[in-house]
Amino acid sequence: MNYRPEVRVVDFVAGARDARGLAVVIDVFRAFSVAAYAHAWGARSIVPVASVDDARSLKAADPDAVLIGERHARKLPGFDCGNSPTELELMDIQGRTLIHTTHSGTQGLTNAVNADEVLTGALVNAGAIVRYIQWRRPPLVTLVRMGHEATQRCDEDDLCAELLQRRLAGEEPEVASVPSRLRSAASALKFFDPACDWAPERDFELCTAVDRFDFILQLQPDGSLAALSVPAAGIHPT
Repeated sequence: MNYRPEVRVVDFVAGARDARGLAVVIDVFRAFSVAAYAHAWGARSIVPVASVDDARSLKAADPDAVLIGERHARKLPGFDCGNSPTELELMDIQGRTLIHTTHSGTQGLTNAVNADEVLTGALVNAGAIVRYIQWRRPPLVTLVRMGHEATQRCDEDDLCAELLQRRLAGEEPEVASVPSRLRSAASALKFFDPACDWAPERDFELCTAVDRFDFILQLQPDGSLAALSVPAAGIHPT
C-alpha cells in the first residue's frame, strides 16, 4: 500500500509550537540552506539557538566554535559569520561546532518542542527529506513555514512546503524553474542589490540549488544542548 501521510502546513513560531508528528521547519533564505552547506563542508554539528545572548555565552564557553547568525538578515556584531553560505564557504569549519541564531529558522527549531521528530527544511535537500519521511512513515507530518522574520509568509518557504507536500503525495513536480520563479520574490531582491553586501548574489544561487544534498538534518540531543546532525539513516535510507 502506498504511504500517504496526513500533512499539515503551519506558519511561524506559533506553528512550530503546535507542530506534531514529524515536523519539518522550513527556512530557505537562508538558515537551513546554511546549515546544510555547513554540514557538507565538514562542520561537526550545528547548535541552533534562539537568543543572541545565549549564542554568545555558548561561544565564550567554547572559543573554537564558530558563531554565526543574523537579525534583520544582517550579521550580528562580534559574530564570526553572518547567515550566509557564501561567507561561510570562506571559513575553516572542518570538525568544528557552529552556534547558529537567526530571526526565523532557529526560532522555529527551538520552539518545536511538541513534535516527535524535528528536521530542517530547505530546497537544497528537499528530495532527501521526502525519502527520509517515506522511510520513517510517520502518520502525521507538519510543515512549518517560518517566513520572513517569522511574521510574514514568503515565496521561497511556501514553495518549499508545496514541493515537499506534492512529493509526499506521489507527484513529481518540475523543479528546474525554481530559481527563475524565486528570483523576483520580494525576499530575494536583497541578493541582487549591490547595497546589500550582507546578502551576496551567490547566496541566492546556493539556496535555490534544489536537491543538491542527499542528507537530512535532524535536531538531536548533544550533551546538555540540542544540535543538528545527520542521523544514522539520514543518508540513503533503505
